[in-house]
Amino acid sequence: MKVRILGCSGGIGGRHLRTTSMIVDHDILIDAGTGVADLPIADLAQIDHVFITHSHLDHIACLPFIVDTVGEMRNRPLTVYATAEVTEILRAHVFNWAVWPDFSEIPDAQNPFMRFKVIKLKQPTKIGGRTITALPANHTVPAVGYSIRSENGTLVFTGDNTSCPELWAELNGIRDLRYLIIECAFSNRERRLAEMSKHLCPSLLAEELAHMQRDAEIFITHLKPGQIELTMLEVEDSIGDLRPRMLQNNQVFDL
Repeated sequence: MKVRILGCSGGIGGRHLRTTSMIVDHDILIDAGTGVADLPIADLAQIDHVFITHSHLDHIACLPFIVDTVGEMRNRPLTVYATAEVTEILRAHVFNWAVWPDFSEIPDAQNPFMRFKVIKLKQPTKIGGRTITALPANHTVPAVGYSIRSENGTLVFTGDNTSCPELWAELNGIRDLRYLIIECAFSNRERRLAEMSKHLCPSLLAEELAHMQRDAEIFITHLKPGQIELTMLEVEDSIGDLRPRMLQNNQVFDL
């Protein structure tokens, strides 16, 4: 199994800044931020499954465009996996005919271009030898993280998150954890904003990682443009002994 990063920035502003999305092999997306737009149409048409962490635009921006672009090229619906709360938000505020057509009814409800599948926290979904499980998250809207597991190990992506004891309880139970992708949206000078928006800054990140009991490689995502270098310097000062690295576009994880 290969997991490739399509976008990992907290904003836009140039070819190297794409918002959150990663592709598992050729057919599964975890979130659908602006990084998805760099995929050619042939690759978009091969995506069968999209797992959404939460409804904020930087994580779903390309989802409406995917189904609109390749829906008629496919012989089965694109399946969008999300919790009941996130699914309801997507239905009510995106695929509502006012913001975007409801592709779960196009061309008709019996043969749609897209379908929603509600998932539950901690309930595994198995797709061709890969197991994807929603993990607890604490954000300003209903949200989850995901574990992505193959027979060779597990990658955990926290999604957008702040202090979340329930996450660490689950994560510390993953014996084959190899990679942890965790957010750090703001620098320490904006700790108050991080707390208000339920994101992390380096000092908060250090507090969270103190709960980690697994030996995994740590990668930092969701850095805000304009604060990348400062934030990573502060991350190094806070948790340098854990050897964190900044997540990069097109980075590939082999599992």
